[in-house]
Amino acid sequence: MNSFKNRLLIVAFVALVSSACSGKNENAHTTATTLVSPPPRQVLQAVSQPSKQIPAKPSLSNAPKKQVDLSKPLLIFNFEDKAEFRGDSPVVIDFSLANAKLKGDGGEYRVRYIVDDDEMKWIDRWEEIVLTGWIAGKHTIRLELIGPDGWPYHNGDYNIETRELMFIK
Repeated sequence: MNSFKNRLLIVAFVALVSSACSGKNENAHTTATTLVSPPPRQVLQAVSQPSKQIPAKPSLSNAPKKQVDLSKPLLIFNFEDKAEFRGDSPVVIDFSLANAKLKGDGGEYRVRYIVDDDEMKWIDRWEEIVLTGWIAGKHTIRLELIGPDGWPYHNGDYNIETRELMFIK
């Protein structure tokens, strides 16, 4: 009889263990399951518009220690560093050029811009680019003058400029 009770207990234990392990939900026996949605992805829309095409001229009051050769190609990013924007404000990429013509205007140079270390975009005409679709937070815009050889064209401390901006929703 004792042996019968032991066998009955073993059978009951095996049945209990196998029923606990066989469930259709893999997470049925975990402590907690938390679904975390991915962070919002920023998708910017870019629209070009005519530029004022003001020739580049370094401002000595803003950057007295920057080196530049005024006879070489020069790009100046006309954008205030650490600017703050609210809501769905558009951001305008505006720049000035001197001694360089862009490919779309019959020259050999290009302007490249990169937002938040994402994919690079090209500007081949001297136009402003209006960007919309920003998400809240800190962002960067890098603007570079690219020479005929496909590499950034250095002119002292100019032609490669990065600006920070903050979007507050």
